[in-house]
Amino acid sequence: MKRFIFIISLLISSFASSFAQLLDNQPEYNDPDKPTTIGIIISTNDEETIWNVMRFANYSIEWGNKVSIFLLGKGVEIEGLAKTNKDIGDQVQKYLDLEGTIYGCQVCFQSRKATNQICKLGCIQDMYEVVKKNKVVLSF
Repeated sequence: MKRFIFIISLLISSFASSFAQLLDNQPEYNDPDKPTTIGIIISTNDEETIWNVMRFANYSIEWGNKVSIFLLGKGVEIEGLAKTNKDIGDQVQKYLDLEGTIYGCQVCFQSRKATNQICKLGCIQDMYEVVKKNKVVLSF
C-alpha cells in the first residue's frame, strides 16, 4: 500500500510539474487595454475609406497606440485629397499633430507626378519595416 501511495504521489508531482511548465510556455496574452503598434497600408484613393482610416488611426493614437502609415499606389494621392476634402484634410492634420508617421512610396509619387508635403518618401524596404515591426497590420 505504501508503494502504491508513493507511485501515486510521484505521478501527481510529475503531472503538476508538467502542467506548471505548460503554463509557463503559453504565448503572451494580448491584453486589449495594453497599447500596441499598428501599421496601416493605404493603397486606395477612395475618399470615404481614407477618411475612415485616418479617423481610426487618430482614435488608436489617442488610446496610447503607436501608428505608422505607408502610402502605396493610389494611396499617395492622399495629399491632393486632403487639399480638396476638408474632412480628410482635418483628419490628416490631426494625425500629424499627434505625431503619427506617414511614409509614401517614392516610385508611386514619381509615376503620378504627385506632390509630397505630408509624408516621408520611402521605398519597398520601408513598407517591409511597417509590416515587420508592427503587431497589427491593416491594409486598405
